[in-house]
Amino acid sequence: MPLNFSKQRILILGAGVTGSALAQSLSRRGAIVAIADDKKIQDAAFKTHHSDDINVNEWELVVVSPGWKPSHPLIQKFIAEGIEITNEIDMAWQIKQEEVPHQRWYALTGTNGKTTTVEMTAAAMRAGGLHAIACGNLGDTVIEAVESKDKFDVLVLELSSFQIHWMKLPQFTASALLNIADDHTDWHGSFEEYARTKVSLLDSSSTAILNADDAEVVKRCAQWKGRKVFFSLDTPAPGEMGVVEELLVDRAFVPDPQEAAMICELTEIKPTVPHNVSNALAAAGLARAAGVDHEHIRSALAAFTPGRHRIEEILSHAGITWIDDSKATNPHAAGASIMSALSVVWIAGGLAKGARMEELIQRCSKRIKAAVLIGEDREIIAKAIRENAPHIAIVQLEAPSTYHIGSADNSLMENVVEAARALAVEGDTVLLAPACASMDLFANYADRGDRFAQAVKKVILGE
Repeated sequence: MPLNFSKQRILILGAGVTGSALAQSLSRRGAIVAIADDKKIQDAAFKTHHSDDINVNEWELVVVSPGWKPSHPLIQKFIAEGIEITNEIDMAWQIKQEEVPHQRWYALTGTNGKTTTVEMTAAAMRAGGLHAIACGNLGDTVIEAVESKDKFDVLVLELSSFQIHWMKLPQFTASALLNIADDHTDWHGSFEEYARTKVSLLDSSSTAILNADDAEVVKRCAQWKGRKVFFSLDTPAPGEMGVVEELLVDRAFVPDPQEAAMICELTEIKPTVPHNVSNALAAAGLARAAGVDHEHIRSALAAFTPGRHRIEEILSHAGITWIDDSKATNPHAAGASIMSALSVVWIAGGLAKGARMEELIQRCSKRIKAAVLIGEDREIIAKAIRENAPHIAIVQLEAPSTYHIGSADNSLMENVVEAARALAVEGDTVLLAPACASMDLFANYADRGDRFAQAVKKVILGE
């Protein structure tokens, strides 16, 4: 595919952040660009279409934004006509090969922990003197990072299963796979296909940093032939990374794997909860694969704090701790969050995206004392609780008629906080870890977390 796209007719599916960045990049290279979306859109700079109005034979190339299902009728029409379909990651790789050939790419995927871990990784690489940025499924799109005037040495890509599905071209110096759990089965059609897509990232890598504590990762990577570096919360074998007493240690990227090099102290990872320590080990593995020394990794991890809405303490008052983990948008993430506390009043619900809740309830039933449930799929969670842990008290709340997405009215979350306060006693943690996506009731997970924090401060403190 030529990088001079002069007069090439390219249709971009999706009018979001990725689609907009793609349209600007491709039009600068001479392409005739249009954007299609399932919603009615207007973009002053580009021709826009509703997806129902597209004539597939007018286009030479289709670039799919994340989130568009392969089963979408328009995509199926393009496939039937044999028209080439690609995505932003492949387009960015081609531009990178021409404009910044020295740039190295590292990738990371998993059901949970991706954003925190790529940010940790990029911070460690910068501490080690590399000009690095985290991009992809957070912050800058990959194409923006490639075209940046900063001419980065290293990109650390957070990749969703949606992005990996269409990706064919990139080659990564190393990739990390954090975990594989039930998520996005509504998009992929089955858990099997979702898991296969995640693991296929390794086929573009020479070194894989893999979570030995995740049974799905271990099982599904067994046949992969590249260099495998496992990390776990246990004592590492030679060639692995792990935890020894109060230290994170490296026995993989050392001259003699019979010896161990200290990465950092356990207490330097904040918050010091199991899944965040696991994230730090994965980040350290990628940074070591990039040649960063242990001392620089340690300084970066010690200084690192996760982004907002990730096990973020909002308030500790009257012996009750209020935690915002709105980023926990699937059962696996919510389970990790619940297991980091002892007695939880759990706030959950939203769009389940086809995920099942039974395993989460079975695993966490001894930690949950009560559940306050909201959102479109709250009954899925309630049913799983009734059938697997009937001792857990359930409160289900409807959104008040005065509340709607984007409104100044915050009555829904204020009612949630009131219900949680009535259930919590000294020593409890009230935890927003919804196990679901947010878009049925909120603009996004950040809006959900912000509204929770506002409601806690108003209801509990009277602010």
